[in-house]
This record gives sequence, structure tokens and C-alpha cells, in this order.
Amino acid sequence: MDDNELSVEQQGEIVDEFLDGLLDAFGLDGEVEVDRVDDDTVEIRVDGEDLGLLIGPGGNTLTSLQELSKTVVQRHATGAHHGRIRVDVAGYRQRRREALTGFAQQVADEVRETGTQKGLEPMGAADRKVVHDAVSEVEGVATISEGQEPRRRVVIVVDEGD
Repeated sequence: MDDNELSVEQQGEIVDEFLDGLLDAFGLDGEVEVDRVDDDTVEIRVDGEDLGLLIGPGGNTLTSLQELSKTVVQRHATGAHHGRIRVDVAGYRQRRREALTGFAQQVADEVRETGTQKGLEPMGAADRKVVHDAVSEVEGVATISEGQEPRRRVVIVVDEGD
């Protein structure tokens, strides 16, 4: 690692300070915790009461907060900054992952039983990955992505290879 390169831990510290300041600015009561997920990923969680403002409808504000966090790192860091930073508020992303997994598996079962493919609503890349992963565990079906951002969606199809 060269002298100007920021580790994911250092990037996490920058985002931690940013989110602490954001909580103060909005008058919200919350705790920010930084956890190393793996060599390339750090997750910053904000936990507390009444944090819905930071999540927003359909998680849109949280998605923006994630992007702002990346921008803050880029603006405060003079060196390279590799790795991934994930931001979660009040466990929203975990609950969303669980709900999407259950929904995707249910739709996959329908597709397998009826033999008719089904397209899901457009969703972001992270949600599409959750759907692809969940459906990959259901025999007899597969997934494809169609469309262009921001209207890209997953289609669950009968797996001709089975």
C-alpha cells in the first residue's frame, strides 16, 4: 500500500465522521458503528430511533446517503481509495434483502409451476443481485436482466438446461 492510499478502515472513519455530523445536523439520535466485513469492504451502520428520514421512501434516501458517503471519501482523501463502503440505517438493507429473497423465491416457484416467465419491477444493482442469488437456489428456473439503468429489471425464466 503506498503512502497516499487509504485503507477501508480509514475510509470508514471518514464516513463515520460524516454520518455523525449528519445526525447532529438533522437533530437525530443515533449511533454510528463501523465494521470490517472482509479485506475490501467496510460497513457503516447507523442505529437509533426514528431514522426513517435517512432511509426515505423505498430506501431512496439511503441510496443517496451511500453515494454521498463515497463522495465525501473522494473529497477528503488525497490518495487512492480502493474497496467498498456500505451504509445501512436501522437494519433496512438486511430487512430488504430478506424480503426480496422470499419474494424472488416465491415468484421463481410460480414460474417453475406455470412455465411462464415473469419480469419484476425495475430495481437497483444491489437488489438485482439479491434476486439473482435467491433464484439461483431454486431448481428449474434462471434469471436474466433486461433494460437499461435506471429501468433495468430481472426476469425469471424457465431454465432450459434442467
